[in-house]
Amino acid sequence: MVARMRELGAEWPAGDGVAVFNRVYLTVTEELGRRIDGGDFPDRRTAAALDVRFAARYLAAVDTVAAGGRPPACWGPLFQYRRHPGVRPLQCALAGINAHIGHDLALAVVDTCLALGCAPADLEGAFDRVGDVLMLLEEGVREELMPGPDLLEVADPLTHLLGCWSLDRAREGAWLAARSLWQLRRLPELAEEFTERLDRSVGLVGRMLLTPLTPCG
Repeated sequence: MVARMRELGAEWPAGDGVAVFNRVYLTVTEELGRRIDGGDFPDRRTAAALDVRFAARYLAAVDTVAAGGRPPACWGPLFQYRRHPGVRPLQCALAGINAHIGHDLALAVVDTCLALGCAPADLEGAFDRVGDVLMLLEEGVREELMPGPDLLEVADPLTHLLGCWSLDRAREGAWLAARSLWQLRRLPELAEEFTERLDRSVGLVGRMLLTPLTPCG
């Protein structure tokens, strides 16, 4: 997964919105790998399984677009606005995080449970530790990509736009969605409808995060 993300990073221009998210997610994946290898996760097998299935959902969206297909609705806005001159790098990074956490993480939990023959409750510890890493990195991303000194940030529309979104709330929603999908696994029609609605609702939030803004000046 890391090698694939590095290849993508080398292929895309640095200012490409998907490339911005890819750099962030590569950092996340490398950090998770170090922590898993370092023993920070009590159950390394479960953590690694979740990490791989989580990353696979993002890479599947990339491959779908590269093949001329339509990505999941949660990823659609980022691919659509990846080169828009009015969309800033921080917006792209957080829109990608929104899609990956709000939609992909919930499905990755279910995928992992089916593969390992366990229930979501058995993954809760790994889920929380992955979320802790993401929270730390999100803080770093905001600090690195938020433009201007503090006094200007108050007047910047980007500050107010991004204040409407929270990774912590997205993570809570993903855990609830995963548990709900697990309960619906024997009702395929309802599970499919739930997944479709989750995808669309996360995509709507992503579109809001990617609202083109007048450059701060």
